[in-house]
Amino acid sequence: MMNDLTQTPEMLIAMMGARARRAALTIAQASDAQKADALRRAAQALRDQAPAIIAANARDMDNAAANGLSPAMLDRLKLDAGRVAATADGVEQVASLPNPLGSVIDQSVRPNGLALSRVRVPLGVIGIIYESRPNVTADAAALCLRAGNAVILRGGSEAKESNRAILSAMVEGIEAAGLPADVVQLIPTTDRAVVGALLRATEFIDLIVPRGGKSLVARVQDEARVPVLAHLDGINHSYVDGAADPAMARQLVVNAKMRRTGVCGATETVLIDRAFGDAPALVKALLAARCEVRGDHAVQAMDARVIAASEQDWDTEYLEAIVSIRLVDGVEGAIDHIAAHASHHTDAIITEDAATAERFLNAVDSAIVMWNASTQFADGGEFGLGAEIGISTGRLHARGPVALEGLTTYKWIVRGTGQVRP
Repeated sequence: MMNDLTQTPEMLIAMMGARARRAALTIAQASDAQKADALRRAAQALRDQAPAIIAANARDMDNAAANGLSPAMLDRLKLDAGRVAATADGVEQVASLPNPLGSVIDQSVRPNGLALSRVRVPLGVIGIIYESRPNVTADAAALCLRAGNAVILRGGSEAKESNRAILSAMVEGIEAAGLPADVVQLIPTTDRAVVGALLRATEFIDLIVPRGGKSLVARVQDEARVPVLAHLDGINHSYVDGAADPAMARQLVVNAKMRRTGVCGATETVLIDRAFGDAPALVKALLAARCEVRGDHAVQAMDARVIAASEQDWDTEYLEAIVSIRLVDGVEGAIDHIAAHASHHTDAIITEDAATAERFLNAVDSAIVMWNASTQFADGGEFGLGAEIGISTGRLHARGPVALEGLTTYKWIVRGTGQVRP
């Protein structure tokens, strides 16, 4: 693979793409048992190679800290024994999920006797471009393989050592199960020009999935000639209704913001109904959790430590211990604010009023809408999908956590008995 570095970006992608195409043909025909076995072996290899993976990650962490990466991004990058174990568990969980391939979506018989059915099949070759989180290397490889696809991965430069170490373990398991190593490939250079070549590789790539910041996703959407499954900002809201239980509201909001501030499911804006009587205590709970609070005038009046929010704050994904808070006029005010500022990722309502909750759930146009739950549950694993490729905020093909089913398409199968068209 090292010789690949001497190639132009286009030559490198063409070479990797051709290998991925061949591997995709093999993996699409492999038995589900063989694919599941490959993932179980890969999970064990991740556990066995955990010391090497953590050592590689330490080198990445040192370089990232020296380059001034933010605390939130460092948290995304960091691997420890627990996170490597969780990654291995996620790969193993994908092996135990129901196989989507071959399932019949629907079927019918035409008046002329033709029997029609739509059946799930692999997409083919998927390109995934991601930043910071090295566990995506394992998650993406596992999901793509189990869904019968080959995948070409392009991780961020800040995680290059971690990604290589994780890929090595994954490939060990894949090959041990008798499947081709080329079903999972990692682009061996961080040259940005290679991303452009990948986005133009219509001959080899069937779908591009970007996972990263706004600038990355914007570039992919602007330049791609390959279909894109976009994962946009997580400008998520937790709305505290006037009928919310105060203790529940405090617990949910603090968890939604502070459990892990760097994940895409973190709440970034809290909307509070003017009729909610416990707003000052909720603000103080966030401040006590060492979260910076930026608020409108009414929220500033609740605590001298609250900083004035700017208009830009309502459109910001902080990914750190900062939250913006605004008072709104009931559920309709919350719905209006979310419509104007949300990224259609995840939004939640906290209330004991079922009718108000249903109004919110039906009116908010986001990939995930919640009632009395922390937005931190916006995760494929928490949804019982195993690992996830990302959370799609678009409206075509797949929406919300994208896992096995989202990495398939379908074909029509027509069975006849000699019919000819008049």
